[in-house]
Amino acid sequence: MPDLFDPLTLRSVTFRNRIWVPALCQYTVDKRDGVPTDWHLVHLGGMAAGGAGLVIAEATGVSPEGRISPHDTGIWNDEQVAGWRRVVDFVHSQGAAAGIQLAHAGRKASVYPEWGVDGRKGTMPVSEGGWQTVSASALPFTGYSAPIALSLEGIDTVVSDFEAAGRRALDAGFDVLEVHAAHGYLLHQFLSPLSNHREDAYGGSLENRARLLLRIVAALRALSDDVPVLVRFSATDYAEGGWDEAQTAIVAGWAAEAGADFFDISSGGNVTGVTIPTLPGYQVHLASYVHENADVDVAAVGLITTAQQASDIVTSGRASAVLLGREMMRDPHFALRAAHELGVELDYWPKQYLRARWA
Repeated sequence: MPDLFDPLTLRSVTFRNRIWVPALCQYTVDKRDGVPTDWHLVHLGGMAAGGAGLVIAEATGVSPEGRISPHDTGIWNDEQVAGWRRVVDFVHSQGAAAGIQLAHAGRKASVYPEWGVDGRKGTMPVSEGGWQTVSASALPFTGYSAPIALSLEGIDTVVSDFEAAGRRALDAGFDVLEVHAAHGYLLHQFLSPLSNHREDAYGGSLENRARLLLRIVAALRALSDDVPVLVRFSATDYAEGGWDEAQTAIVAGWAAEAGADFFDISSGGNVTGVTIPTLPGYQVHLASYVHENADVDVAAVGLITTAQQASDIVTSGRASAVLLGREMMRDPHFALRAAHELGVELDYWPKQYLRARWA
């Protein structure tokens, strides 16, 4: 089995190790124009300098209405491309690969930033810069305003938006495109029978509920034979009658046939009032299930906080890579520290920091 610090190659991209940074929403575009800021340069660049193999930029709206909040980044115009290119160039200068998570929030869009505004959370009204949301069906997420069910023409537009966003992401220099189909956002809303009550070609059977995702994966694959396409899934809704790991594995297999290369396995986010067993590594078994049952490569995520834990996940074969979110925010140099703790010699310590290298 590979080790945590062994390189991993997907298509034309070789990652220097298997410690990856997942998309971490920052809600920090104060101008509300979707253009990444100095915060994003420092936030993502610091993790690249800290030794990560892949740094994935936050859930980035493929359209204005696809953003979670008005303060999210976007990738629907050329000004945003120029802003991202600055970030990508720095990530590359530190030896890391740069990825972007292409996203549409669906019924969970148009909300205040995670920490709220003047105590207000939930749906942001149009009068304050919010917008009418859309989804697979006109079913609201608990506590949010009701969405409008997408028409067939609206679905076609979503596919076109993802394709155009992927093209712009490549123009910005990103090495990896990740499709966000998790955490209760639009593509997850189509996948789960709890949020998709459609009676047309995009509802009912698993094949129909997966149709939108598979169209998007195929559209992104058609942009380039060289660039890896990742898909982030929530492997379960934690609710009876909802999306689960068996359906995830089936759809992951279909997505691989459509051109996806790798799968990032998370969980939850589509419904409230469920119990999520948030223990260390609580989602690793879901990644392992998808890997074993769909015969696809996966990354594990979720309360992975120590070097030994991360190493054990990879060396055991349960996942080919690990994604560390909160731990990377606490310690952007986690990869450098992990190498020291595991006795691995790295040749990509930043020369500016060599004086602080472990004795």
